[in-house]
Amino acid sequence: MWGTISPGEASALYRLVADSPTDLVLKTDRAGRIVHATPATEELGLSFPQDPIGCHLLDFLHPSCGEAVLAEHAAAVAGRDGCNWLEVRALLRDGGHRWMELKLGALPQRSGALGLLRSIEDRRALEDRLFVAAMTDPLTRLTNREAFVRMLGHLVDSGARGHIALFDLDHFRTINLQHGHSGGDRVLVAFARLLQGLLRADDILSRIGGGTFGVLLPDVDAADADAACSRVVAAMAELNDGAGTQRLTASAGVARFAISADATLREAELALISAKSRGRNRVERSRRWH
Repeated sequence: MWGTISPGEASALYRLVADSPTDLVLKTDRAGRIVHATPATEELGLSFPQDPIGCHLLDFLHPSCGEAVLAEHAAAVAGRDGCNWLEVRALLRDGGHRWMELKLGALPQRSGALGLLRSIEDRRALEDRLFVAAMTDPLTRLTNREAFVRMLGHLVDSGARGHIALFDLDHFRTINLQHGHSGGDRVLVAFARLLQGLLRADDILSRIGGGTFGVLLPDVDAADADAACSRVVAAMAELNDGAGTQRLTASAGVARFAISADATLREAELALISAKSRGRNRVERSRRWH
């Protein structure tokens, strides 16, 4: 009952399913009625009867998708080169719906169209995982520099008030040399946890490179921003790396949200440089826009 595919049709089908050979494949006539469907229809729970042969493409789609699907099907039957993915709402046997992607391609002699249907939820879940991975520091599990700059830009562009703080572990290279990168990694993780424990849940924490961490402090005035950073620096000074006499300290530069993300970040970096040059283990504030 599932029908057969000719050698010429198989060639067209291959172009559609090369990337995902387990997806649902449909073959339609020129009117859009299904003349072949792979058994995956049952696994997907679509609102087809047990045998979908003779049903129309639109029979398992929400009416809101009809116009776009018919236009795409007509273009495929007409032999248009290339095909587009359409996001469609597929109707399920249980009365619900599922967002899916549909691609329609031409058959030889313009006898109909081949369709490839796949769940969009799996792709979106993968995209979400890839996005999280791209925006996360794998060691500390904080967001990374790219995410930090994006979030800072969003806050500044939206007119939010607040402060940015940059923390840098003092003599971090020396720690790596004395205790190896595994020792340095333990220090980075410990400092990340220290930040999380001492700052507010609304503060945005990121590791932005090496031993440098960024913190966004939205809706925090100058006094509270300075106090929060001073707590972190003081707490870090009390910690030891557990091996030898190397003391662990951190320096911090603080700046108010400025006219742009770049300007804000630059002012915080200058304040951090000032903290380093004035002896480290301290907090310095940008004097511009103070």
